[in-house]
Amino acid sequence: MSFFSGIFLGVVVGVLLIIALARVGNIRAKHRSDLAKTIAAFARMTAQDSRKILPKEFYPSWVVFTQRQKLNWLNHQLDKIWPYVDEAASELIRSNVEPVLEQFRPAVLSSLKFSKLTLGTVAPHFTGIAVLEDELEPNGITLELEMQWDGNPNIVLDIKTKLGVSLPVQVKDVAFTGLFRLIFKPLVDEFPCFGALCYSLRKKKNLDFKLKIVGGDISSIPGVSDAIEETIRDAIEGTIMWPVRMIVPIIAGDYSDLEVKPVGTLEVKLVQAKELTNKDIIGKSDPYAVLFVRPLKDRMKTSKTINNQLNPIWNEHFDFVVEDASTQHLTIRVFDDEGVQASELIGCAQVALKDLEPGKVKDVWLKLLKDLDIQRDNKNRGQVHLELLYYPFGTDQGRHKNPFNPDYALTSVEKVLKTAPTGSDDAGSRKPSSPKKRDTIVRGVLSVTVIAAEDLPAVDYMGKADPYVVLIMKKSETKVKTRVVHDTLNPVWNQTFDFLVEDALHDMLMVELWDHDTFGKDKLGRVVMTLTRAILEGEIQDCYPLEGAKSGRIYLNLKWAAQPLFRDN
Repeated sequence: MSFFSGIFLGVVVGVLLIIALARVGNIRAKHRSDLAKTIAAFARMTAQDSRKILPKEFYPSWVVFTQRQKLNWLNHQLDKIWPYVDEAASELIRSNVEPVLEQFRPAVLSSLKFSKLTLGTVAPHFTGIAVLEDELEPNGITLELEMQWDGNPNIVLDIKTKLGVSLPVQVKDVAFTGLFRLIFKPLVDEFPCFGALCYSLRKKKNLDFKLKIVGGDISSIPGVSDAIEETIRDAIEGTIMWPVRMIVPIIAGDYSDLEVKPVGTLEVKLVQAKELTNKDIIGKSDPYAVLFVRPLKDRMKTSKTINNQLNPIWNEHFDFVVEDASTQHLTIRVFDDEGVQASELIGCAQVALKDLEPGKVKDVWLKLLKDLDIQRDNKNRGQVHLELLYYPFGTDQGRHKNPFNPDYALTSVEKVLKTAPTGSDDAGSRKPSSPKKRDTIVRGVLSVTVIAAEDLPAVDYMGKADPYVVLIMKKSETKVKTRVVHDTLNPVWNQTFDFLVEDALHDMLMVELWDHDTFGKDKLGRVVMTLTRAILEGEIQDCYPLEGAKSGRIYLNLKWAAQPLFRDN
């Protein structure tokens, strides 16, 4: 019996093994078939198909931008010669970069030099190349090379502060991605067929690095790390960032026509800031602003410092040279003045000049960020208020649109707003002509009608207020006030006041709302405005939200009658 049961069990097990092997074979055959179909599908995919699966940051530029070609052959050769490039380039970089760092050195540092400089063992890689259209540079060839470098350089900066402290600071973990532009121009009929090479950093996509005191922590000295990092970034932007061009003559000749030239002027009125982050433990921050189009010391403008104030009013005018309105920006940094110590950055902001319409004043509030490379910043660092006017050289200055009403044509707004001549009409000249400076002094009468206010914050026990308005002309400190309207959050005044204004372009109107009380008074909010819009339109009526208040708005009518006067300096 046991014999037959053993045979039966063996047959059953054998059949089961045959079935299992057949099933496994079918599964493997199906997997192979599916894999073959997948491979065939991938073989038929285009770059457009791949972009539907993954976002572009996961692909090299030659996939995302099909006009760029791969440069594997160049990277392979660069890896081979990199040790020799490192040795040859290190001393060249030291001798050329140290003067640049000294030029951009912040005031808190007394010296900034290299004590060690090697580029490490990791060569940069070129991830794409493109040939731009010939129209971009007539009689020349323009290439753009995209470079990526995740390097391990050994760079140590020997830094001395104004306080006499010496700091050996190591720059490490460098990560850089950028787009370089090479211009071969002019094309000639002798070898190597071009007269000069111009190179520039067209776009800085990413620049990241870490700073560390050798044997210590750089964060233990407040402000120094930010000052050094700011110096490095400014040096890159100010010396090789487009439209700046480094020119290397190949064949002897005059190549001054390849140098960057002014094409226009940007005028900026720094009006005010509000709700700035407080950087001081005791008291409030002492804010000042630094503005620039290019971060060169002689082109950077610094405002006055407003002590102990998180809502400063500057009302200052600056002008800047513009070399390429299509790519350049106005940058503003707001700092807390710390006296002899390094100033602490409160926040920064940027405006693209391409967003400005020539001859048209743009009124903007900019949110301050911790870092311009990180546009998402959920922390409230405050806002800054600017009025901007860009006008190119060699354009018709006669008529421009009203900056606040496009249907209203202007004939003299630019003459009124500008404080310096536009320069030569020859856009190709290297420098604008500079005759004796002429300032525009706008003198006239400003009539202000305080109409009404709405939704004012309640300040008394009955949920009401006794509001009145104080009007102040900032320069002359002329002050008037309306009557008090009792027990209301929606007062109506309809009172008109006239001010004789001696210099309207540089004056401001301060509108303050107060609550009247027998035992004192409470400030409900304020509105700060320049006279630019009133000058341009003649008469305006608008609603203005209250600053420094949870709610509330005020209705005003402004009427301007002016007689421009000119004085020569």
